Parts: sequence; C-alpha cells; structure tokens
Amino acid sequence: MKKKLILILLLFVLGCISVSLGVKAFSWAGLLSGQPADRSVFWLSRLPRLISILITGAGLSISGLILQTITGNKFVSPAVAGTMDWCRLGILLAIILAGSQQTWLKLLLAFVVSLAGTLLFLTLLRQLSYQGTYMVPLIGLMLGLVVSSVTSLIAYRFDVAQNLQSWLQGSFSLIIEGRYELLYLGLPCLLLAYLYAARFTVAGMGEATAVNLGLNYKAATLAGLTLTALMTSAILVTVGSIAFVGLIIPNLVSIWHGDHIRHTMFETAALGSIFLLSCDLISRTLIYPHEIPISVTAGIIGAGVFLALILRRRRRVHGKRQTP
Repeated sequence: MKKKLILILLLFVLGCISVSLGVKAFSWAGLLSGQPADRSVFWLSRLPRLISILITGAGLSISGLILQTITGNKFVSPAVAGTMDWCRLGILLAIILAGSQQTWLKLLLAFVVSLAGTLLFLTLLRQLSYQGTYMVPLIGLMLGLVVSSVTSLIAYRFDVAQNLQSWLQGSFSLIIEGRYELLYLGLPCLLLAYLYAARFTVAGMGEATAVNLGLNYKAATLAGLTLTALMTSAILVTVGSIAFVGLIIPNLVSIWHGDHIRHTMFETAALGSIFLLSCDLISRTLIYPHEIPISVTAGIIGAGVFLALILRRRRRVHGKRQTP
C-alpha cells in the first residue's frame, strides 16, 4: 500500500508540473479564479496532453507485461515483437486507400494488421525448438525489420513516405482537444487486462500445462494479443511510436515488486506513466521553448535502462553458475 501511495504522489506532482509547463502563459490561480485564458489553455491543451501521457504510459507498459507473460520472456514488448511495425503497415494501407484524414480507418487497419502480425510472431515461436532468452526477441526484431522495410517500399512506391514519417517518432506536441480521444480506448483494455490477468499467467506456462489446468489456451492468448494490438494501435495512430516503455517498465516492476501479474498491474501502469511524464518534461525543457520528440528522450533513457537490465541478468546467471 505504501508503494502505491508513493506512485500516486509522484504521478500527482509530475502531473501538476506538466500542466504548468508550456509556451503559453498559464497559472493555477487564474484557472481556479475562472480566468478565460487559463481555462482555455488548461482544457484545450494541458489536460488533454496529461491524459494522453498517462494512458500511453500505462497502455504500453501493460501491453509489454501481457506479451512478456504470454511468451514467458522478459525481453518481449510491442516494439520487440514487431507489433508497432505491423501497426505502421496498417496505417500506411489506410493512407493509401482513403487518405491521411480517415482516423478510424487507420485505427481499424492498424489493429487488424498488428494483431495478425503478432499472431504470426507467436506462430513462428512455436516452430522453434530452442526459445532462449535472447532468441525470442531476436526473432521479433528480425520480423519487425522485414515488415518495416516492406512498409517503406510501399510508401515510396505510392509516394506517401512523407505522410508516414509522423508515425515513426512519438510526440505529444500536437495533442489538443479533439486529437487524442482515441486513446480512451485504452481504458477498457486496461480493465480487461486486469480481469484476464490470471488467465494470461496460466497461458504463459505453456499450452500443455494451460489445457491441463482447464484453460482455453488459444482463447486466452488471442484475448491478450487483441488487447495489446488495440492499445498499441490507438497509441501509434494518436501519438506515434515510442520504444522501450513496454520493455523496461514490466522488468523494473518485477525486480521491485515480484512477478504476480495481477498484483503488479497497478504498479506497472503507474510507473509507465511516471516514466513517460518524466521523459516528456525533459523533452519540453532541454531546448525550451522548442520541444524534442518524446520518442528520442524515451529511447535514450530506455536504452540505458535496458542495457543495465541485460548486465544485471548476466551477472545473476554467472553468479548462479559459480555457486557450488
């Protein structure tokens, strides 16, 4: 309970700082006293941005947690499994078919294509006789690179490569009222993820064990991948691509709070939001009044944390081998 209170307090403090920071003048006193300018800035820009960051951080973190639980591998995430690359392919198809203004079509095709691609990733894993710690993410990265290359080829063929660039880097700079509401799809997905947590845990034990325990393995796996694909698609269509969040946050929570997925979901979602809020504040202050895309900041910090996790795991493995 104490850890949850600390996370909530951090979210509150960082959220207040995020709302206060920006190029346009804003004051809490003006907002509370009903000043039109401050109310307009708060409701049209600052609050939508804060909500977007919170949902994005939680959604990516929980998506990573679901994939790691189902595959039984700590180094899998929507970015590593190729889910984001398949999303971009779906968005590209929507742009080619109906132009860049059809948001719901982009979401639909991104969801369908990413779900199919992630299912393909899991199918490939089942064909492997060896599924080592690093082999599984390597397969996902290789598949993602192939999909990314095909996406680029199609984009250049239909002369829409420039339209695709906005989804290669994640940024909250354009988030205002009317441009972020798709992210609310993540809220029921987060709730369903919590309700299905026990099933995901059993599914992660393998198909044979899951069936023996009375679980419909294929249905549980499909449910997890559907939630992951939908959350990732909504985030990518609205914000763009942000790497490492779904990879490092579940691992950090696992070190800090254990591996019980249902008991760690709140911590995973909260820490993901805290991480993105921190990265967003750094992005907005480093070259103020200009802004660095959050995918750059999150990528640099996330890569450092990921490297530390790999080194930590290596030390633990060597330590166990040397123990008599």
